[in-house]
Amino acid sequence: MDNATSAGVPRRPIEDAPVRVLSARPNLLTRLRNLATRRELLTSLITSDIRIKYKSSVLGIFWSMLAPAMTLGIYFLVFSVFLKNGIPNFFIYLFSGLVVWNLFQTAINTATGVIVDRASLVKKVSFPREILALANVGASVVYFFIQLGVLALVLLIVGHAPAWNYMWILPISFAALYFFTASVAMVTSALNVYLRDIKHLMEVMLMLWFYLTPIVYSYENTISLKLHRHGIALLYFLNPVTLIVLTFQRVFYVATHVVSTVAPHPTLQILPTWSVSHFFFLNVALLGVMVVLFLVSLTIFGRLEGNFESEL
Repeated sequence: MDNATSAGVPRRPIEDAPVRVLSARPNLLTRLRNLATRRELLTSLITSDIRIKYKSSVLGIFWSMLAPAMTLGIYFLVFSVFLKNGIPNFFIYLFSGLVVWNLFQTAINTATGVIVDRASLVKKVSFPREILALANVGASVVYFFIQLGVLALVLLIVGHAPAWNYMWILPISFAALYFFTASVAMVTSALNVYLRDIKHLMEVMLMLWFYLTPIVYSYENTISLKLHRHGIALLYFLNPVTLIVLTFQRVFYVATHVVSTVAPHPTLQILPTWSVSHFFFLNVALLGVMVVLFLVSLTIFGRLEGNFESEL
């Protein structure tokens, strides 16, 4: 008999003791090392995501080319036939922005709910949980390169040459896009475990986000003058996707000024007249910010994942 019992104080039953979940929080360097050592798992999950998406599909991965092509056709009819915007070869301008947006939107839509969708795996197997979100981003990157190939084929068919002197900036711009997409995907996937409305909220947010990005309209011809008039042009570029889209459009559409196809045929400025070096430094600066954001997002994910099992 212990002192508590001998003093007449009843012992508290073990089953009534409060349960406290303690989670080991690896530091940032350890988390990065864990991701590096699980490369094979990441690759396997990316492959699995692609196979599951097109399982029992007759056309298979061809849908990743057909879907954006159909979207492109709809926008082409709307803005070139019914609501003419006067931009010649508008489908090239549009497709250049859509390949960027499709990567971002597809990755965020699929990654936000991935931890909840794979709850059984999360609760049974020990592995870096952020890999689930990163796998969805990786699958979207695969679709991105397929669509980029379609864009290259379209340029070849219509005889439209890209701006080769700007082409070498694209890997920097793509890297910034990847880190930004991965950052948002990790944070939203973790938040969705605790608040399931996040998935539905992101779907609505992405609809708004799309129209805050110069894809179906020209930044210079539609937005720039109005923002400069009110001195808030820089606010528009708080959206990281904006600079990336403008870079892709500058490389593939090429022209900064065009003659409108709508009478009285004025000359329109549709893209910034920035030099190669200006685009380069802006994209390098954006990449640096996105890398920092990725590391911050990885830290946030680590703080949120401690109670995943109990919430799922």
